[in-house]
Amino acid sequence: MADEKYVDWELASRTARRLLPDGPKVSLGEAHATVEDLRDAARRAHDPVATTAQLDTSGRPDSPVHVVDRAHWIDVNVASMSALLDPVVDKMTAKRKAGAAARAVSAKVSGAEAGAVMGWVSTKVLGQYDLAPDGQPSLLLVAPNIVAAERQLKVDPADFRLWVCLHEETHRVQFTAVPWLREHLVQRVRTLMVDLVPEPDELPQRLQEILGRLPEALREGGTGLADLVTTPEQREQLANVTAVMSLLEGHADVVMDDVGPQIVPTVEEIRRRFDKRRQGAGAVDRLLRRLLGMEAKMRQYRDGAKFCRTVQDRVGVEGFNAVWTSPQTLPTAREIEAPLAWIERVHG
Repeated sequence: MADEKYVDWELASRTARRLLPDGPKVSLGEAHATVEDLRDAARRAHDPVATTAQLDTSGRPDSPVHVVDRAHWIDVNVASMSALLDPVVDKMTAKRKAGAAARAVSAKVSGAEAGAVMGWVSTKVLGQYDLAPDGQPSLLLVAPNIVAAERQLKVDPADFRLWVCLHEETHRVQFTAVPWLREHLVQRVRTLMVDLVPEPDELPQRLQEILGRLPEALREGGTGLADLVTTPEQREQLANVTAVMSLLEGHADVVMDDVGPQIVPTVEEIRRRFDKRRQGAGAVDRLLRRLLGMEAKMRQYRDGAKFCRTVQDRVGVEGFNAVWTSPQTLPTAREIEAPLAWIERVHG
């Protein structure tokens, strides 16, 4: 049925919004100034990023920059997740194995779970390139989180905002200069989700399995929960999707670090304090990051940066940019860890 949903997205949005804490206190004038500063920082970041990355965005449609609050970030991501998962849901509901009651319970449980995760993440994310599978991609800058971070770090606000934009603008340049990349990534994620999402009537058993293995996921140094409830074949698919994400994030970090000293006077202080803040996260924060697998993902992003640096050191930026030629030239999960294998495969 057309109105059947695996996830109750309205419940997800309400749950996420209900969990939102108050943002940093700013006057109306400060809020307007912050929005203009961030828009200007994104504009200033574009040319240095594109030049350093040697990626040509001319003649291609550009995606807009939106400065948003946490609630707007939730709305955008609920819409994108719905667009990403709806094709999966359509395939599953076509099988009609589960009854209406099972589907309703499954949708509520999944909606509450998705909302809880989005509510927490919405207080952490500074910026994001939203792929908008069925709409217009855009660069989101989450103003309350950026202001909160710069105050906590006690860094120069203008420099910090520009520094954040260097990373996020790199993503906008990547997807603008490489037009096939967005659809490729969306389709890979959708293919993965078809295999990962259980039938609605299997959800209680899946939840029982998750709860039974929760201590393993929470143990220091343990894996994320996603790795505990997937098969080896699913983990291989997930690893290859993550390899693409590692490439994109690692490349953004490399470009940000290359451009930063040229246009951000206090970049070394910002990087030092930002990394220290990340390492000094509170116990609850660390617990949630471990549960969601975010600590593992941070390690993978560092591996992505190492991959980019190693390849650029060997074959230069132009040689590295062969990675954007086609889906076949993207690195595999194994090649992210062994950059020379990628060089051998692509450059011979």
